Amino acid sequence: QVHLVESGGGSVQPGGSLRISCVVSGSTSESLAIGWFFQAPKKERVGICAISTSDDRTYCRDSVKGRFTIFRDSAKNTVYLQMNTLKPEDTGIYYCGAVVSKSIAAMGNPLNLYEYDYWGQGTQVTVSS
Repeated sequence: QVHLVESGGGSVQPGGSLRISCVVSGSTSESLAIGWFFQAPKKERVGICAISTSDDRTYCRDSVKGRFTIFRDSAKNTVYLQMNTLKPEDTGIYYCGAVVSKSIAAMGNPLNLYEYDYWGQGTQVTVSS
């Protein structure tokens, strides 16, 4: 069993930055894939970035490359999403998901939400002037 708690969301102006966190607890001794997902109002949840706890391999969707970075602090069992140059269209709820996996390289699509078994409650990010 894996428990996820997101935090760090808030309001920021366009062009600003925000770092959101996902604390992972439970079966942390197992190799996990942790993904960050985004859900805009009235839209489907989509994958943004993912990371493997076994090898720190990362993968992000093309639309956020250069703006968003996923990384983790193994000592704190925390996965972060650093978001820079935020845009109003980045407004929504950000969720982290987890699945037991050797590596994101072994997954069919590490940004496919249906490949994830565990979810946090989400954290709201609002980008507005």
